[in-house]
Amino acid sequence: MRQSLIQRFDGSTVPVPLIVRLFLGGYFISTGITKVQDPFAFMKGIRLYEMLPESPAFLLNGTAVVLPWLEILCGAALVLGLFRRGAGMLMALMLCVFTPAILLRALAIVQEEGISFFDVKFDCGCGTGPETTWVKLLKNTGLFLMATFMALSHYRRWSLAGLFVPAEPRPVYCDRCGKTVVVAIGDVCEACDAKAETPGPSPSAAT
Repeated sequence: MRQSLIQRFDGSTVPVPLIVRLFLGGYFISTGITKVQDPFAFMKGIRLYEMLPESPAFLLNGTAVVLPWLEILCGAALVLGLFRRGAGMLMALMLCVFTPAILLRALAIVQEEGISFFDVKFDCGCGTGPETTWVKLLKNTGLFLMATFMALSHYRRWSLAGLFVPAEPRPVYCDRCGKTVVVAIGDVCEACDAKAETPGPSPSAAT
């Protein structure tokens, strides 16, 4: 069994998890602050998707108030390196909800205005202003993959979590079975090396 892609990134000399963590966290902080500054515009954006009932009003109003702060909290957690896996899961969940909503809204505009899907451009309420829909969908897909990576990654270097939990050494994986190496013999674990050295049955024994 070979190493997974996430294991390769976690064990790489290039700090890919750190770069993703800082970029994704900074992006969510930025968009969250934009929404907090104009909650009424964000609430109008949510209403366009018709995802929540307008009565009782606290559902729509509460979402418009809470969601931006949740984005800021998740972004800050990633940047600081605290509860990063939980923050990644919440980000992925939010993107799973709003990305299909953006697609459905774009398809409705195509039917209403009779224009090409690739010409659809509107303010989705994400805090980034009017954007071309297909570009926004690609961007959200990339953000979802990064959020999922953060939810699955065990990389803990350069994070505040290291102040509370003793830092673990960088994992080393066996080239043959993909498992974490405890005792390494070159690039393979002790178990795989022992299997390779175990002689097979002799021809005389087989007969």
